Amino acid sequence: MSQLFYFSDLFGVAVFAITGALMAGRKSMDLFGVLVIAIITALGGGTLRDVILDNHPVSWIRNDTYILVATVAALGTVIWVRMTRPIHEKGLLIADAFGLAVFTVIGTEVALQYAMPSSTAVIMGIMTGVAGGVMRDVICNEIPLIFKKEIYATACLAGALTFVLLRMLDTPHWLDTGVAMLVVLVIRLAAIRWRFSLPRFHLLDRD
Repeated sequence: MSQLFYFSDLFGVAVFAITGALMAGRKSMDLFGVLVIAIITALGGGTLRDVILDNHPVSWIRNDTYILVATVAALGTVIWVRMTRPIHEKGLLIADAFGLAVFTVIGTEVALQYAMPSSTAVIMGIMTGVAGGVMRDVICNEIPLIFKKEIYATACLAGALTFVLLRMLDTPHWLDTGVAMLVVLVIRLAAIRWRFSLPRFHLLDRD
């Protein structure tokens, strides 16, 4: 199970690195900028989670495979786009959805391994899923997806809660992981496809 967890983590790193590289490409950054944005996107959420949980050294410091995977994914994205054609914004959102699903469950799992309360585990799952993307968007001068009206963090919340509840039921770990990731992915992709959103809060001035 630890091997599955590790390779899932690397998969999430690769997918988020791709989203970072695509965003950097949309901003016409040079190759160094692409690598920086890709690595921040891929590792930012996990780094913040590990710092809060006092998990030192953080994953990419004690294992350089994370940096290597993020770098290869970013360079591969650049080569792919150059050889084919630019990926549209929807492609970026779909890739982001896959990374969101993987990192949300991984963040929740790590917190549970540290014997954190369920509420903390859910928060760590959401943070792991969204923090890297927030850093990416802020650096690229974009409004982070989490702050838009689209369903984004809500998908993480649903997936993290699903994982915690299934763990309480002591069902097979692989099933918990797969179902929770699927919950995040389905909700996020549905929001992209049909533009689902939460109600917005409007504060009206009273004269």
